[in-house]
Amino acid sequence: MDLVADENVDAPIVTAFRGANHRVIYVRELDPGIDDAQVLEIANSYGALLLTSDKDFGELVFRQGLLHAGVVLYRLAGLASERKAGLLLSVLQTHGDALRGAFTLVSPTQVRIRPRLSDSP
Repeated sequence: MDLVADENVDAPIVTAFRGANHRVIYVRELDPGIDDAQVLEIANSYGALLLTSDKDFGELVFRQGLLHAGVVLYRLAGLASERKAGLLLSVLQTHGDALRGAFTLVSPTQVRIRPRLSDSP
């Protein structure tokens, strides 16, 4: 699956996804410091899921109504990067296509997938 990892994503998470044969564009390697709307545009241009721990993407998606190909927001503070990577890879494996176009919140104890309400890209 194609992913765009926001610059706040730990490097070991990116490495784990790449090691699992996912194509990952890492904002930290591409253009660090760009604003969230630009990050979302990059993900959309690739039709990629956006992986982030930045709650501001909820604001962009729900309040501003910006289109997205899918956002996975993880709230895994306090866990080691390797554990975070394992949980996130498991979510991707388990839920796969359901994540496309959805806004997904991943916490240590649950995964909430909120599908897009319209047919927009």
